[in-house]
Amino acid sequence: MAYFALCIFLSAFLLFQIQPMIARTFLPWFGGTSAVWSIVQMFFQVLLTGGYAYANWLSGKSRRWGIFHLVLLSVSLGLMLILGQAWKSPIMPDASWKPGQMDLPVWEICKLLLITVGFPFFLLSTNSPLMQAWFHRTYPEKIAYRLYALSNAGSLLALITYPVMVEPHLTLAWQGRLWSVLYLV
Repeated sequence: MAYFALCIFLSAFLLFQIQPMIARTFLPWFGGTSAVWSIVQMFFQVLLTGGYAYANWLSGKSRRWGIFHLVLLSVSLGLMLILGQAWKSPIMPDASWKPGQMDLPVWEICKLLLITVGFPFFLLSTNSPLMQAWFHRTYPEKIAYRLYALSNAGSLLALITYPVMVEPHLTLAWQGRLWSVLYLV
């Protein structure tokens, strides 16, 4: 039970830590307007919905498909390792990735988000529903609703701690490194 609880809590926490962190990185690059923030949030909502759909599809499959999911997680960790060698942190691009002048920054923002955090975010968004489905399959006599509440607690804790504890005390590079280590866990 503790394994399921830790996975669900940590994935929810990381989902809601990455959104303001990466938005804070890109806002100055694109003028800091509310439109930039809206595009970033739209991107994350699309990936979250896609992750839920993938988790729903995967939870109805055999255990062999769980191995497929583990392969995807391994690929995402490998990509983060490669990007961590090229950048100051595995999810925070350096200034050379800052785009030049453009008329429509929507596609540039989405491209940067996809390269930097898209794959890990997508896989994290699948974690809570998958863990709850696998928990129910493993322990059919137990109710998984407490795990859903734990997911909400992780999300809320992330939203509270980012502006109060994380943002004022850590540089963006260190935030990205810490987030990446927690993603590995």
